[in-house]
Amino acid sequence: MTDALKRLSEEGVAIWLDDLSRKRITSGNLRELIDDSHVVGVTTNPSIFQKAISSGDGYEQQLSDLAVRKVTVEEAIRMITTADVRDAADILRPVFDATDGQDGRVSIEVDPRLAHDTHATVAEAKQLAWLVDRPNTLIKIPATMAGLPAISETLGLGISVNVTLIFSLERYRAVMDAYLTGLEKAKAAGLDLSLIHSVASFFVSRVDTEIDKRLDALGTEEAKALRGKAALANARLAYQAYEEVFSSDRWLALEKAGANKQRPLWASTGVKDPAYKDTLYVDDLVAPNTVNTMPEGTLEAAADHGDVKGDTVRGTYEQAKAELDALAKLGISYDEVVQLLEEEGVEKFEASWNDLLKSTEAELKRLAPEA
Repeated sequence: MTDALKRLSEEGVAIWLDDLSRKRITSGNLRELIDDSHVVGVTTNPSIFQKAISSGDGYEQQLSDLAVRKVTVEEAIRMITTADVRDAADILRPVFDATDGQDGRVSIEVDPRLAHDTHATVAEAKQLAWLVDRPNTLIKIPATMAGLPAISETLGLGISVNVTLIFSLERYRAVMDAYLTGLEKAKAAGLDLSLIHSVASFFVSRVDTEIDKRLDALGTEEAKALRGKAALANARLAYQAYEEVFSSDRWLALEKAGANKQRPLWASTGVKDPAYKDTLYVDDLVAPNTVNTMPEGTLEAAADHGDVKGDTVRGTYEQAKAELDALAKLGISYDEVVQLLEEEGVEKFEASWNDLLKSTEAELKRLAPEA
């Protein structure tokens, strides 16, 4: 079952699971995925926690205790989510130790309602790092304009960061710049750069979903021929940018001081269009020193029938650029699409967070002792 996943790992792709729940922790499932499916990390987001906690499975006792203490709903959510992340981090600790801190990581996101507030994001990142209190945690910060300085400041404090919601090549370059700035701040503060890690979560499938919709509206043969091409082209050009930045003189100076490269992480790799192979965003995004965070269905599909053909990114840059240029010739605005996707991404996480607040509040009321 796991030969394809083993080959993927051997090609330099770290396999992370894009899901977490208390049941997955307590049942031993997460440990099984680490042992049997080459999973070396876990990512979470507000949508994942909303789904997990709303299911109620495994959370009743803690919710009951929190209700007795009359905590606020925000505090309850943070106690619940950080407990899950802490437990998952403990399970992944042997991987963290074996890879010198590169993998064995668990990500937890700042409150998405703070996405446009730099100072509040930094304060929340510090609080989450303190609450989880595990060296193998990554604090997720969205790559909004307000998020960029927050990323630098958080890294400058020695806190490892997963930068999320990256859709455009321009923003990705700004994220890498923010990472280098953060390392420079940490170096100036006398911190050990070798202990600071980061990934940059570049979103994939949502790009095809939005652009394919626009291609379908055009309906021409040229438009049909470009369906399913944009997301891979975008991600491959992101890897080209990564290669450029992490061979620059600015980076080499930091590397000499012990710094780690910020790895590109392919996010949103579950295929949303049934017309495409369900392992498309795994098979066709194989490159050294990358991470692919997969929902469980994609992980199972990749294990069962993934087609790992070696590096499928380097050597594709000219073709990728030609495909994005062809979209522009059809009148599809890249800048408009990526801006829309960022806005929608923040809105979706905010909506999930608000749903989580409501459902948790209802549970706290239900379980509260009668006066």
